[in-house]
Amino acid sequence: MNSRSISVSLMILILVGLSTSCTRKSEYQKLVESELSTNVRQDSLYLGISLQMESKDFFVHCWEMNKKGLLTNGVGNQIKYDASEFFEEKTSMHFYPKFVDGKIFEMPVEFKYDNWALWNEELSVDNLIEDVISVLESWYGEGFIKMVNDDGSKTVWVKVDGNRRIRVYRQSISSVSVIFTDLVKLNEINSEKS
Repeated sequence: MNSRSISVSLMILILVGLSTSCTRKSEYQKLVESELSTNVRQDSLYLGISLQMESKDFFVHCWEMNKKGLLTNGVGNQIKYDASEFFEEKTSMHFYPKFVDGKIFEMPVEFKYDNWALWNEELSVDNLIEDVISVLESWYGEGFIKMVNDDGSKTVWVKVDGNRRIRVYRQSISSVSVIFTDLVKLNEINSEKS
């Protein structure tokens, strides 16, 4: 074989490889499609709050829990919940939903150790991620998949049950984000944008 035919063969292999990798579905995409195809709705979140909960019901519910001393005002418009009963360390949840058509579509939650300090390795964000995933598995079952985005800059743990996706990742040096999303509603929103 001459060098020209080797070059042509390599180019063909590269193009075939690129086209195959572009059409191959990721493990995550397969998981989402499989779970959505079950048509099972998993709307339960925590504290009696759920995806697709009407905004007025959410505010009334939180107001009642506030009167009982279970929820307080957090930073900005966030709601604060002392989740320490689920953790070995004093830990807070800060949350406020995103509404679409007057219903909860997504619930971003931020977890923090209350006594976090830069010099306290026991309360590091890496330990917090492990603790948060452990608590979430006790609430929603095991099955979180560890994934890294394409450029390798962020690690995310994901669990999908029917329509409910739960994503967990490091938010900052001291906090962990958990985002609950209704994938059925997300698909509707993306379809409307197209």
